[in-house]
Amino acid sequence: MTKYKKACFIKGSLQRLRESYDQSNDMAEEVKLFKTLSSPFALRVDWALRLKGIQYESVLEDLSEKSDLLLQYNPVYKKVPVLLHNGRSISESLIILEYIEETWKQDPLLPQDPYARARARFWAKFGDDKVLPSLWTAFISEGKEQEAALAEASENLQKLEGELNGKKFFGGDNIGYLDIALGWLANLITVFEEISSLKLVDGERFPLLLAWMEFSDVPLIKDCWPPHDKLIPRFIARRQVYRMKSSST
Repeated sequence: MTKYKKACFIKGSLQRLRESYDQSNDMAEEVKLFKTLSSPFALRVDWALRLKGIQYESVLEDLSEKSDLLLQYNPVYKKVPVLLHNGRSISESLIILEYIEETWKQDPLLPQDPYARARARFWAKFGDDKVLPSLWTAFISEGKEQEAALAEASENLQKLEGELNGKKFFGGDNIGYLDIALGWLANLITVFEEISSLKLVDGERFPLLLAWMEFSDVPLIKDCWPPHDKLIPRFIARRQVYRMKSSST
């Protein structure tokens, strides 16, 4: 064996040892996700972990009877999702996504360019602060309040439509951080439309957004969706509760 071949052999062996060590370390890590069946925020964490190839255990919570572990790991907000990594807990879904991105470097979710990363974070927050509340209000309300919420929701969705211009995903050619952050749209829109008979997203007003919603058919994404037949009665019940509270005030 020549010196060159010997050096290549040693280098290859060391690389395989490092990969084996990394894999064994990954498998030894404790990674648990506390979530509920219908939480769109917990879905973000599911998708991020799967895209990164991280093995984890799901712990389903009943928020009407929160477990001692959930209260222990998220004593401030007392809600899901909570990521438990080697005994340390992280809460709030967008913060969890950042933690996952920084902890497991493979298959980056955020763009490399600082400006592009900032924009992804901006639109993710816009989704939580503006898009979701307007859609939720349109879903649970009636009359003039619903009309106002629909107008606001349409305006917000139009901004997301513009952000998709020339792109298959918000992340470009591949699913990224912002697709995960806004992924709940691909599921809840159809649930809200089916229950309320509202048309929130159509091909005429939002052709790019409607095409993007096919993101939900990507196997890795689709495997995480909660059963549609279980979501419908849950959201019907929630809608009735909010409407009853509104009518009694």
